[in-house]
Amino acid sequence: MSYVVDITRYPSPGALHHIIAAVSAGLTQPERDRDLPGIFERELQRLLAVRAVRLREIPVRYRPRLVTPTRTAESVVLGVPTTDSRTQAVLEASCGPDRSLDHADHELLAAAAHLGGLVLELARTRGQRRISTDGAAPLIGSSSVMQELRERVERVALTGFTALIEGESGTGKELVARQLHELSGRSGGPFVAVNCAAVVETLLEAELFGIEQGTATGVKGRRGKFENADLGTLFLDEVSDLSLSAQAKLLRAIQDVAIERVGGNNLRRLDTRIVVATNRPLAGLVAQGLFRADLFYRLSGVEVHVPPLRERRDDIPELANYFLSRHRQTREMRISAPAMEALRAYEWPGNVRELERLLESAVALAESDSIELDDLPPRVRGEFAEIVGRSLDHGHSMRAWASRYARLVYERCGHNKRRACRRLDISYHTLQAYLRYGGPALPGQSVRQLPAWVTSASQPDAIAAEAIDEADA
Repeated sequence: MSYVVDITRYPSPGALHHIIAAVSAGLTQPERDRDLPGIFERELQRLLAVRAVRLREIPVRYRPRLVTPTRTAESVVLGVPTTDSRTQAVLEASCGPDRSLDHADHELLAAAAHLGGLVLELARTRGQRRISTDGAAPLIGSSSVMQELRERVERVALTGFTALIEGESGTGKELVARQLHELSGRSGGPFVAVNCAAVVETLLEAELFGIEQGTATGVKGRRGKFENADLGTLFLDEVSDLSLSAQAKLLRAIQDVAIERVGGNNLRRLDTRIVVATNRPLAGLVAQGLFRADLFYRLSGVEVHVPPLRERRDDIPELANYFLSRHRQTREMRISAPAMEALRAYEWPGNVRELERLLESAVALAESDSIELDDLPPRVRGEFAEIVGRSLDHGHSMRAWASRYARLVYERCGHNKRRACRRLDISYHTLQAYLRYGGPALPGQSVRQLPAWVTSASQPDAIAAEAIDEADA
């Protein structure tokens, strides 16, 4: 197979000079450090000054996960030439909110995609393959907590220690585990994920450690997950759901980094890194007697906490736009400002996974190409639609909106004015003025309808406005 490239379309060769030089230097490195695709990714990321660059191959048998080439101002996915018909090779690049990809960047990435094909071919001839079967998203977010998380992941990835990832369900613990694998020296090896909650306890030993041929009638010998992850990373998800007996079996394997197949007599030593995850703090389970203390101390020490979405609300617009871009080939969508503010105000008990599924539903069901407030489920738009949405629709003044918000906080504080003042960080007289100001009438209301607990509702607007201004002064 041959490829014809019109070099006049791309930037000068000098733009890729440093990448070519770095890859060439990588050929002289020891075999264990010769990660040519990783060198290519790092140098291209440095050249473009973007957040993430990824060169990967996806087996064709995972057809639902194959990638459609796309180009936007925030990200680009390009096809990479490959001689292996069993895989699809792609080059992905994404940038943060303070950076956008222009025409020159797209042209440079197009040239880099062809170079990436050569890098993959070199890696293939040396037994290094960047196979990815997940199509997983990178760690999206530019907030301070996400920057700290990425820095911690990078530091932990450089070690070979057992790592414990804690976080609520749906926060992206498996994505963090995959980042630990891909940034480590084991990136050329397998990444094997096991959902401990889904494994039947009676089959746990055979699933993790394997089973010998002829152990029982009709049983075929096979390798377990530990052996499959040799020279790579074994990810044990929801390890807190294991029974105490299963924890004892796991403890021995982690402690010795060796396994014995069911029905076997030989101890097999492995070179496998263990990464575990849980959505419940293990320290609390140890105190309750639900988790073995010796296993906890074996797993803890190198810990990574994945923050819930409600603690990084500033990342919601970036996440939402990323998920919509993944479905651009299905439908081009955008999110209106009121809908985006409702997403930011929601508590997200299901975290990033809930956000992704919500946007998939909106892409499928929205009547227009813009996701509006009414396209969101009632649980999401909730009080935002009741308090803020109506004010936006009817052009209410800032004073009317602030008055409505003050009344809502006052009600939530059990009609305790001092507590409401502390929550709102305003004076007692300012709160009084906001409560007196009823605001404009809403559609269907002939007169202002104020709660029974609000006094002096008949005070004229002008007097109330003066009281607010005077109190604020």
